[in-house]
Amino acid sequence: MSAIATGGVVFACVFGGALLGLFLRSTLPDHHRSSESKDVVKLGMGLLATMAALVLSLLIASAKASYDAQSSEITQLAANVALLDRVLAHYGPETKDARDSLGRSVARAIDQMWPQSGSKAAAELNPAATKAEGLYEMIQALSPQNEAQRSLRTEALKIGADVARTRSLLFAQAGSSIPLPFLMILVFWVAVIFVSFGLFAPPNATVIATLLVCALSVSGAIFLIIELDQPFHGFIQVSSDPLRAALAHLGQ
Repeated sequence: MSAIATGGVVFACVFGGALLGLFLRSTLPDHHRSSESKDVVKLGMGLLATMAALVLSLLIASAKASYDAQSSEITQLAANVALLDRVLAHYGPETKDARDSLGRSVARAIDQMWPQSGSKAAAELNPAATKAEGLYEMIQALSPQNEAQRSLRTEALKIGADVARTRSLLFAQAGSSIPLPFLMILVFWVAVIFVSFGLFAPPNATVIATLLVCALSVSGAIFLIIELDQPFHGFIQVSSDPLRAALAHLGQ
């Protein structure tokens, strides 16, 4: 489910809880809305609100950490690609085919991770779907003629392995890091809290508008969590600029 759809479902649950509370207010007997009952409900909802706030902050921190990690990996990947190209350039003209293959691999990776049509899935990050193995074999097939070329070939193999490792890590992180049961429990807690809001609030326009804004804020927070947890999709994406900048200088 997309982040927008998830946010919409959360909004419906939370604001629906508030409307349910307003409805229950008009149907409950007066002794259920006594000051003693209000005090007990307020204490219970205070505990629930504290737990919900803690869980929400943990989810935001987890999603932000995942986003930052993958953004850092993209930057590292771009740096390794640029370095590999320079190492191959210093090796000699016999690496031209390998450098051309590197450029094609990077261009293909950019198209797969940031598809223009938006139709490709995160599974396209699978390193097995690329020609990276062919590039590695081309580097291995080089025949160094002196000590400098042997050193450069060894360094190129090491950087190539780092590139493959980073790409495999990006593929492994393509799935969601937010457990669905965790999110469902949080939404349930918030919905219950909003039921209590409506239960003891007078049903006027100001109260309804306030509950509406609060429900939008909660659903917006969930939307932000889902967006950060899917850094190659949606509105908040990891920037492709580092890889595109590296690609622009390959082969020079």
